Parts: sequence; structure tokens; C-alpha cells
Amino acid sequence: MAVMWLIPLLWAVYTSLRPKADTDRYGYFSIAGRFDLGNYFAAWNQGGFAGYFLNSTLVTIPTVLLTLFFASMMAFAVSRFSWRFNTTLLIMFTAGNLLPPQVLAAPVFELFKLTQLPYSISDSGTLLNQLFGVVAINTAFQIGFCTFVLSNYMKALPLELSEAARVDGAGVWRQYIGVVMPLTRPALAALGTLEVIFIYNDYFWPLVLIQSGDRLPITTAINNLQGQFLSNYNLLAAGAVIIVIPTLVIYLALQRQFVAGLTLGANKG
Repeated sequence: MAVMWLIPLLWAVYTSLRPKADTDRYGYFSIAGRFDLGNYFAAWNQGGFAGYFLNSTLVTIPTVLLTLFFASMMAFAVSRFSWRFNTTLLIMFTAGNLLPPQVLAAPVFELFKLTQLPYSISDSGTLLNQLFGVVAINTAFQIGFCTFVLSNYMKALPLELSEAARVDGAGVWRQYIGVVMPLTRPALAALGTLEVIFIYNDYFWPLVLIQSGDRLPITTAINNLQGQFLSNYNLLAAGAVIIVIPTLVIYLALQRQFVAGLTLGANKG
């Protein structure tokens, strides 16, 4: 399975390092010809990747931080305290994951169009064509999944920790910030890695809610490398490799915490 997953990526890297003239002459399945980074420089300049990377950064980082913050508070409330509606709220948040985003595309678009904002905040006067609008809708759709995962993680933490904190006079916020959140770092790292990948690769909501081409995320930059009558697949492969690099860096940086978060509860003792 690992080989099957790696073959397309390795093939894209291999193709991106070959000039188009060599693949036209020798074929894509040959090893003849030279290898260089020319396609990468051409893709970066032709695709305008710098601006698109900035747009993706302005959407991904706030969305991940807000999602983890709100989801952790919700998970803390439904997992560490027994009150009347905690299970009901958890079911509602979890059920939101069952609704496909495409079903809500039309009503969300109308809602954003009819929401009036001062021009000092939004140059369109509405939520449309604004990066913070994409941040808001992605945060809303991702909170349910993160709440479900974090609540299960927090339920595995001993309740005696919270009880001891209460005996020492710690309030709810102190228990949340000083006791529970430090212990959920592996889960937050795992979710953060997944959320970065989800949000960074999201193509649907920016395409629906952003109308200016210079505000679209990096996932749309590959279209700038398409020719009108002919496609340079070596150039497209280089662009695809450039786009995937940030997610690989995030995963490698948080790999240890990611695995620890996924294996919680795999064994007892």
C-alpha cells in the first residue's frame, strides 16, 4: 500500500525534473535525457505561486487555530463535566459532519451576499470575496470533527486531575488552560496536521466564495500552468510538487505528535 501511494508522487517528481523536449523525444517512460530544476522555476514564475501561497497561508493558519480553540473548549465542556445537554450538543456537533458542504453551497453563497459589512472591513461590502469569509465557513465545518476527536481524547484523561484542581481552588478556565490542554498536545498536534492538510487542499469553498483571481488559494494556481491548446505535463508536475511541499513539511515536523495522538488508547497500562 505504501508503494502504491508513493508511485504517483515519485512519478510526478521524476517528470518534473525532465525538460519537455526530452520527454517529447524519448517518451515519458524513458530515462534518457537530462534532469534539472528548470520546470520548477518556470512553474513558480508563470503560476504566480508566491501570491497564492500567501492567500493559502492567510486562510489556513487562522482557520486551524480557531478550529482547535473552539473545538477544544466544546470538547472540554462535554467531556469533563456532566450536565443536561452535553451529550445532545456532542451529537449535534458530530452530526454536522454528515452534511456534505456542496448541499449548503447555494444558501451559504446567498447568506454571504446578503450580509452587509462596512467598506472599511470588506471592500465588497459583504462577506463575499473576502479571505476571512473562507476562514469562517471552514472553521464552522471543521469544528464538529475536531470536537468529536478531542472529546474522546479528553474522556480518556483521569477525572481525578480535574477534581484535584478543583480542591486546590482552580476554576473552570484554570482547569481548561492549566490541566487539560497541556495533556491534549498529542491530539492537538494530530488534529492540527490533519486540519492543515484539509484546509490547505480545500478547493470548493474558495471557488464558491472568492470572486477575485488574485485572492484564490494555491490549489487553484495549477490552472495558470495550463496552455490554451497544449498542456506541458512536466510543468504541471513541477507545480503539483511545489504545492504539496508545505503539507509534507508540516507532517514531518509534527510526525511524532501525530503518531502519538493516533495511538492513544491503543493499549492499556
